[in-house]
Amino acid sequence: MLEIVFQDDYFVAVNKPAGMLVHRSWLDKHETQFVMQTLRDQIGQHVFPLHRLDKPTSGVLIFALSSEIASSVMPMFANHEMNKTYHAIVRGWIEQAGVLDYPLKVELDKIADKHATLDKEAQDAITDYQPIAKTELPIAMGKFPTTRYCMMELKPRTGRKHQLRRHMAHLRHPIIGDTSHGDGKHNKLFRHELDSHRLLLHASSLSFIHPFTGESVVINAGLDETWARLAEVFDWLLPQN
Repeated sequence: MLEIVFQDDYFVAVNKPAGMLVHRSWLDKHETQFVMQTLRDQIGQHVFPLHRLDKPTSGVLIFALSSEIASSVMPMFANHEMNKTYHAIVRGWIEQAGVLDYPLKVELDKIADKHATLDKEAQDAITDYQPIAKTELPIAMGKFPTTRYCMMELKPRTGRKHQLRRHMAHLRHPIIGDTSHGDGKHNKLFRHELDSHRLLLHASSLSFIHPFTGESVVINAGLDETWARLAEVFDWLLPQN
């Protein structure tokens, strides 16, 4: 059963678990569980995705309840009229909030995009970031006697592929658990020492003006057991919805 965090006559939103695909993909033929099919069976009607979350990312994922609704509101996502807030645990300490304006080249999939053009110009990509907690562990890493990590609040103003993962890597503070853009040594530390086997990136909230009722909508999704366990180890207070 998926956790439904919002539902009305037009939309339904769930707290997507880490490691679950949004829909079937021939790139992951071995997968048997998908958010779309599970949610359809759970509420007894078809659902239509309005955006996506990467397989390893958890958090708010919203669907339209008809194709007509989906078609009419897709421009809201294209025009970034829906505000998203994420939380992540990254390597090292970031001491101050900031805005990263760093264009990103289109990231192509080796299989799905093998015939795509490789020479596209970089696209605008902007992320607001703010540190909200930090920790230092007595575990040596390379020439350093300890390891440092911090929890970040991230707000993307644009929606490029893997934007948050790539932006944090650009800042030299990669997200823990990121096997594509992260630091393998720190990922291994979290797996072996802290029993954390996921990408520590979570879509915590989604807010927008409801296109049919005109009301302000804020949808929150709580953090999972891995986050709760790490917060206890690090003596952190997790963000409250």
